Amino acid sequence: MSTQPDAMEVIRADRALTVVRAPVPISDPIALAESLAGAGIRAVELTFTTPDALDAVRAAAKVADAVIGIGTVVTREQAEQAIDAGARFLVTPALRPEVAELAVAQGVPVVMGAFTPSEVLAAIDMGAAAVKIFPARALGPTYLKDLRGPFPDVALIPSGGVNSGNAREFLRAGAIAVTAGTEVVAPSDVADARWSAIATQAHRFVHSLD
Repeated sequence: MSTQPDAMEVIRADRALTVVRAPVPISDPIALAESLAGAGIRAVELTFTTPDALDAVRAAAKVADAVIGIGTVVTREQAEQAIDAGARFLVTPALRPEVAELAVAQGVPVVMGAFTPSEVLAAIDMGAAAVKIFPARALGPTYLKDLRGPFPDVALIPSGGVNSGNAREFLRAGAIAVTAGTEVVAPSDVADARWSAIATQAHRFVHSLD
């Protein structure tokens, strides 16, 4: 039985996860995961849009302090591959019933992308552990606060346009956590293996949440 912490517990505790996108394969996934986890963002969402993403998941999953997931999951086959590679959570960009079905059956949390109230409800009906409100930049923290009215018990995680300047407002509006994007993990930093820069940016983002 795995001794690793539950992905959703980590996300709730840290109030953040980070998404990683890069134009080239990640040269040292372990160093990347260690840099982020050491800075206080333990949940790391790698993405299928990054070359050799599954190899990166397999490597980064060895980092004891990090919880590695994978995003941009749009097919059942991708979900199967991700879970086999050691992904501890899945993230979709939109409603993907086949992904949710497999994730629920395997006991792997899925954070499902949605935007409208109808999509939020559909995601919950599919068994999503949390709903990723994407793109969050479109309507900002006020929209998320409005969603809390009809969905007071739904775990909402804004993504897309969240930064150190507005992350705290999203949390105050009712998000259980926020998604740190390119402000923390710039694709160019990943491509150039600037792990210390990523750690510094992650520290800054975590500090902005208080």
